[in-house]
Amino acid sequence: MGQNCFMNPVDLSRVPSYYHNYISQVRIDNLMKAFDTYTTEWLDFLKSIPEEKWDYAYAEGKWTIKELVQHIIDGERIFAYRALRMARKDQTPLPGFEENDYAVNSKAERRTKEDLIEETQLVRKSTIKLFENFDEEQLESEGVASGSSTYVKAIGFIIVGHAKHHQNIMEERYLNKKASAV
Repeated sequence: MGQNCFMNPVDLSRVPSYYHNYISQVRIDNLMKAFDTYTTEWLDFLKSIPEEKWDYAYAEGKWTIKELVQHIIDGERIFAYRALRMARKDQTPLPGFEENDYAVNSKAERRTKEDLIEETQLVRKSTIKLFENFDEEQLESEGVASGSSTYVKAIGFIIVGHAKHHQNIMEERYLNKKASAV
């Protein structure tokens, strides 16, 4: 479907409202096509960031680009784990995670641009492989994470939209570009 015809395939009534912004970033209604399209866009974007910007934070107390990329990697791993548990019908409520603690303890400043991009590619490849093997029943499976109910297909769109959300922030606040239209 074209961008003007976008009809979100995620039932937002089954997803906590704090994820709606991430889901709305995804302008493709097929999850696997969204993974493919946005992964290419995301990796191309990361490769285009000048080396000297990777340690830059736009304000005191804000994350650097390295920390932001590490945050997206960490978040994707956690979201994919949640999706796996829910798809396998594990009804154990899953805890949240404190993103600021992760960022402070990530030691992202020691990493190189190339290393972070490589890990981004590998994690996304693993995530795509996980989701492409879920059937419709698994994609509709629900569970509880961070005290709220959600479902597997929504998590896939959250993963894609989370990276896009942060790409927009990096373009606008870190690289002084106009954010991508949504």
